[in-house]
Amino acid sequence: MTDEVKETFVNASGGRRATGGGSAPPAPPAPAALAAKVRTLAPSMTRSMQRVAEAVAGDPAGCAALTVTGLAELTGTSEATVVRTARLLGYPGYRDLRLALAGLAAQQQSGRAPAITTDIAVDDPIADVVAKLAYDEQQTLADTAAGLDTVQLGAAVAALTAARRTDVYGIGASNLVAQDLTQKMLRIGLIAHAPGDPHLAVTNAVQLRAGDVAVAITHSGSTGDVIEPLRVAFERGATTIAITGRPDSPVTQYADHVLTTSTARESELRPAAMSSRTSQLLVVDCLFVGVAQRTYEAAAPALAASYEALAHRHGALRADRGR
Repeated sequence: MTDEVKETFVNASGGRRATGGGSAPPAPPAPAALAAKVRTLAPSMTRSMQRVAEAVAGDPAGCAALTVTGLAELTGTSEATVVRTARLLGYPGYRDLRLALAGLAAQQQSGRAPAITTDIAVDDPIADVVAKLAYDEQQTLADTAAGLDTVQLGAAVAALTAARRTDVYGIGASNLVAQDLTQKMLRIGLIAHAPGDPHLAVTNAVQLRAGDVAVAITHSGSTGDVIEPLRVAFERGATTIAITGRPDSPVTQYADHVLTTSTARESELRPAAMSSRTSQLLVVDCLFVGVAQRTYEAAAPALAASYEALAHRHGALRADRGR
């Protein structure tokens, strides 16, 4: 995030507090989160750093046994590159990365390796497709959960809980996720909108101010029709949240809080729009449950009222089916 874009003023003067929640740096990722971190950050790395990241994710046991010099030689890079890669992955230094690699290797040795892969061929039997997709969905959820910054999540939940209104921006498959979040919030009595039209999104964002929240959902982090309303909301003083698979992407320049989703491997038969939705929905559910917890006294009656309002429709449907 550039300092120019993220420059803010003290709240007392009518401006805003610095982004990121003002919290201490997050703790190093748990060993289980390492593979997810590599998948998420690899596209933004230099080629030499990618070689280091791919090596540690592919052979954690072997790399855990290497010194920083040994890993540099193995990957054809430099010691400085190894250290920079470790820090980019969230570890203070190479020693911390080695400890995580040793822990990951121990976990892998104690568990059974999956019997299937996530590659789906055009001639795969449907039973294999079901098994492979189920495994891939499970891995995507596990990767997202392992890499999710709970400090940022907590700050986002607090902002949504206190918001006068919330706008959620998303295009294509991400708009379906945006609609899911707004419907959940409406069910517990909160004001939320998810405009599907990019022009309407910008005109809505113009009306936001301090005390409001804007959420941008974009897997790539570079969707202009999502970035533009978030930028407008940011400049209007609203608290901004980005849900993205690229933590260093353009959308994060205008985000007070960034929630990173897993960057699942794409294929011809399973594009990003399909694979990213699973991790986005998990983050949305975490946000909603967090808000519902904080507003339980009001949320529980609101949910009950919405169920009651729709009960006769479900009853009519059952009656029709019984005829």
